[in-house]
Amino acid sequence: MSCPLCLSSTPPSHYHSDKKRDYLQCHHCSLVYVSPDYLPSKEQEKQEYDLHENNFEDEGYKTFLRKLVIPLMPIIKELSSEELRGLDFGCGPAPVLASMLEDEGIQMNTYDPFYANTPQALDQHYNIITCTEAIEHFHTPHKEWALLTTLLATEGVLAIMTKRVIDKARFANWHYKNDITHVSFFSVATFEFLARRDGLDVSFPENDVVLMRKR
Repeated sequence: MSCPLCLSSTPPSHYHSDKKRDYLQCHHCSLVYVSPDYLPSKEQEKQEYDLHENNFEDEGYKTFLRKLVIPLMPIIKELSSEELRGLDFGCGPAPVLASMLEDEGIQMNTYDPFYANTPQALDQHYNIITCTEAIEHFHTPHKEWALLTTLLATEGVLAIMTKRVIDKARFANWHYKNDITHVSFFSVATFEFLARRDGLDVSFPENDVVLMRKR
């Protein structure tokens, strides 16, 4: 079994088991992921995502998204001499974040395999790519990660929101792992591995926010 993120062929270690699933960890990139036997079907994923009630009038959701927007602002201002292009990857049924960034002068596209399946959005380069509460859903994260870094322009920033793995003890009682559509769990070590490998500068401005800037 190879790691779904870095494709290391070194056998993973057992990280945790509960009543529903087994979780493995890669020795190279530290990704924690569910055993392939427990990956949900597309139908199961869609049913779960349809339960989400995020919308443009939800001020609580906008406050949540500002955790990512606020640390992005200095980079947006630095790049403001250009015509900024952005992509909200995994935008869901209501692209609230894309709308918020458009208010900051960024020309935004959206992509989501379930709600905005627009392949033409994946044929250009972007100064800013956002991926909020989506990366943990990736079944084959090596493919999505390669795509995201390819789409990112030089000096562009990939802004990610996802809750991070800290240690085994906290993982055992972590509500985040209980969502059946959450299958790939990243840590600081995982993002630092990707940054070293792919020529990115990484920072962690918030507990759930990661900024990866392409050199």
